[in-house]
Amino acid sequence: MYDHLVLTILLAWPIVAAAALWLVPEGRAKHVAFVASLIEFAVSIPLWWRFVPSGGMQFEASVPWIAGWGISYHVGLDGISLFMVLLTTFLVPLSVLGSFSYITKRERAFYANLLVLTTGMIGVFIALDLFLFYVMWEVMLIPMYFIIGIWGGERRLYAAIKFFIYTMFGSLLMLVAILGLYFVVASRTGTYSFDYAFLLGHSTGLGSLAWWFFGAFFLAFAIKVPMFPFHTWLPDAHVEAPTAGSVILAGVLLKMGTYGFLRFALPFFPQVALHPTVQAAVVALSLIGIIYGGLVAMVQPDVKKLVAYSSVSHLGFVMLGIWALTLQSVQGALLVMINHGLSTGALFFLVGMLYERRHSRLIEAFGGLARVVPLLATALTIVSLSSIGLPGTNGFVGEFLILIGAFRTYPWAAGIATTGVIVAAMYLLWALQRVIFNKLDKAENEHLPDLSWREVAVLVPILLGIFWIGLYPKPILQRMEPAAQHLIDVVRPGAQAALR
Repeated sequence: MYDHLVLTILLAWPIVAAAALWLVPEGRAKHVAFVASLIEFAVSIPLWWRFVPSGGMQFEASVPWIAGWGISYHVGLDGISLFMVLLTTFLVPLSVLGSFSYITKRERAFYANLLVLTTGMIGVFIALDLFLFYVMWEVMLIPMYFIIGIWGGERRLYAAIKFFIYTMFGSLLMLVAILGLYFVVASRTGTYSFDYAFLLGHSTGLGSLAWWFFGAFFLAFAIKVPMFPFHTWLPDAHVEAPTAGSVILAGVLLKMGTYGFLRFALPFFPQVALHPTVQAAVVALSLIGIIYGGLVAMVQPDVKKLVAYSSVSHLGFVMLGIWALTLQSVQGALLVMINHGLSTGALFFLVGMLYERRHSRLIEAFGGLARVVPLLATALTIVSLSSIGLPGTNGFVGEFLILIGAFRTYPWAAGIATTGVIVAAMYLLWALQRVIFNKLDKAENEHLPDLSWREVAVLVPILLGIFWIGLYPKPILQRMEPAAQHLIDVVRPGAQAALR
């Protein structure tokens, strides 16, 4: 019973909880939202044990929805989507808990939007009907727009509108491609269906249409990643979003782009994705993102914008790993997707905690904090080192696998990407030195409070995850390996058949 209902419960429960928030007093909304998100996480935990490593879909549920148009409610997950669902349910309760003192107005609306956003994010990762996938993609967009636009910083409306326009532009292109694929396959088979497996089985032999369809999917996902040069919405959205918005944006929403490449763009159109010209272009853009993101982060005076640009660099590694298409590189890409959610999410939590104490995000406003707030300084040091990729932390394992796997396919690109690790050390260690070390030369910093019990409760689970993955990644790699290999087995023969 659990296997057939769990994904539906994970989709429905946040919506039910969001509706229930309007029945409780304003001051109690955060507590109800926290309990609801913990229940969501608790429901998802058995997925870890009940999941059987394989290349196929599990926990499937399929019910006709709009049968006349071939639309069904079809959900399921494999070793790729499993960890995206668990990452989402893990970060949401921490984001709610981290917002207790930050969000002081319209609390019910804020937490209701956060819960609706949860449904949209999980829906994207488990949808096996392209119409349902698109609906969930759009459901995710609306609450994040409100979270940035209502509870964000001074330029929140500009950032929210920019985020909305960029994402909506990519979404509309993807919708056109989905409908185009739907009608082309229907004209060949006589069957109208948005089912993922059905369309995947009949997506070969599209000729020039495959290029147009791939281009539309590529732009939608590249904007969401975001890849260079489609990244310009990201720093504004991150800087202006409240802490919870930044954590969810970095931890989960950006992964929808890379997940889209793994789930749709490569399997549906392998002959285009692995065309030498496309390969060269994607690898080049990935390398530019790795180096450019790090160099721009290095000169940021705002610590939150520094973390935002670091995401461009980290997701560049993910794109390189995906396109290298070796078992090591794909597993590495999936690990970096998880690790980035943990490490960068923790960095945004810590930046938010600093902002609550000093009401400034400028690096020059700090200095010498290790003497005043040792717990916060320790957490910031550990998380920064994990983001750099220090051996023993989660960041090392993913990037190391990507570089090993990419070296087999693109040795020159792997060599260039390695410099991105050095650049990451430069901008993060320099920022760390200026924020928590150096001289304690500002009177405002001399009596700052250290981490509260609530803030410790937010950070400790992430720190445990950082060391667990860094020291013993085997259980995660075992669960994702068959799905990663299955992806490679689908994509490579399809590309070779098309080239012949």
